[in-house]
Amino acid sequence: MNNYQLLLDLHKPQKRQGPGGDRETLKAIDLAGLDRKTSRNTPLKIADLGCGTGASSLILADYLAAELTAVDFLPGFLEELEVRAKRRGLVDQITPLCCSMDELPFSEQDYDLIWSEGAIYNIGFERGLQNWNPYLKLGGLLVISEITWTIASRPVEIQDYWQAAYAEIDLASAKLSLLESNGYSPIGYFTLPESCWLENYYYPLQNNFENFLKQHDNSQDAQDIVAAEKQEIEIYKQYKNYYSYGVYIAKKISETL
Repeated sequence: MNNYQLLLDLHKPQKRQGPGGDRETLKAIDLAGLDRKTSRNTPLKIADLGCGTGASSLILADYLAAELTAVDFLPGFLEELEVRAKRRGLVDQITPLCCSMDELPFSEQDYDLIWSEGAIYNIGFERGLQNWNPYLKLGGLLVISEITWTIASRPVEIQDYWQAAYAEIDLASAKLSLLESNGYSPIGYFTLPESCWLENYYYPLQNNFENFLKQHDNSQDAQDIVAAEKQEIEIYKQYKNYYSYGVYIAKKISETL
């Protein structure tokens, strides 16, 4: 069994596949200046990139009465999203799309809002800003969360860990500058609180470790994945004052040069 299938089996039962929260999703919607009135005549057209099982997709479709394209490269996540959408009566508003977020079959200026929580790292922050810009209408909105240093000085241990895991980690000031140099005007920013990491993501994930290992007969590959997750959790607990996900809200004001 490949690692993608193992990761799918571990994460699919969870509400979220990364740090986040319903309140924080609604906070980002509010900072973006969106509500149901925005789409009273014509529904907003939204793309949720790296949607997982749809924690944010369901809120966006429901709260904004929007038409949403939910994109993920793992079919199993999209299948679970459809189950959850049917349960909430939102299946007619959400179109699942299985593809890579750097090979999107979208038309230019097709969307009012591009949303991506904890997923842009898969192709890199600046590359994502550049690749996704053409799909947004002028004046359209971009909402993304990205791993971000929250202080300029930090221990070498956590610096080395994140440089190895994701070299594009940086301060919010650097991320905001990249937004500005790639055709966007930042209009809001905040960091995810500790509850989004522990209560909403890590603790539910931990609670599934035993079942996951039993499901895979305690195989070495499954043990390795659990060990890596446990290490990540302990690192966060030890160094949580130095990094978090930053949530960036920006408006497209020009095409990427």
